[in-house]
Amino acid sequence: MKRSSQKRPFIKERAGGEALFSCCYLAPVEYYAALAKADKIWMEACEHYTKQSYRNRCRIVSANGVIDLSIPVKQPGGNKTPIRDVRISEHDGWQAKHWRAIESAYNSSPFFEYYRDDFQPFYEKKWNFLWDFNWDIQEKMLELLDMNPLIHLTDKYRASYGNELKDYRETIHPKLESKSSFVPYYQVFQSKFGFIPDMSIVDLLFNMGNEAVLIVTKQ
Repeated sequence: MKRSSQKRPFIKERAGGEALFSCCYLAPVEYYAALAKADKIWMEACEHYTKQSYRNRCRIVSANGVIDLSIPVKQPGGNKTPIRDVRISEHDGWQAKHWRAIESAYNSSPFFEYYRDDFQPFYEKKWNFLWDFNWDIQEKMLELLDMNPLIHLTDKYRASYGNELKDYRETIHPKLESKSSFVPYYQVFQSKFGFIPDMSIVDLLFNMGNEAVLIVTKQ
């Protein structure tokens, strides 16, 4: 993943479209499908942190069903804390808990052993800022999916872009039901729960391996 901090130019209507995303923790499949389709990608770098969103949580399928993994954070500026200033709290040993949950959920999946060494270091290194953790783990995910987009960072916050681009900052959200239709793929606990769509991208990767990117682009 390449990062660009260039200022946002005046936008004309484009056939393929531009898209704006928030930073996310192991975002759902829908997020990566939208990212794969965009002609030009913007990452929101100037917003205030939003609670109870994918910015600090992901969803995986465990033996007990869907579970949320949430990164505890500290907001030095309260509700007005810029996203890049949000600190990760060391409270409750979240890294060890998240890794145990991921390992328990996917250790019998076809590709967990193949990819585990790519992800385990993210749960061992100390991270100070949520933005840095999200950026680096997304960079690794895009590498494993064989996607290498050029991502531009916004240089100021705008609440609305009208028809200039597709704004996914709040539409891809754990409290909103996705309007997308999803291509089914094999899941470890499918015989127990049936296919559960739009889980974290790791669910797709650990279950489908290098075919994951094909599923992403078919969404």
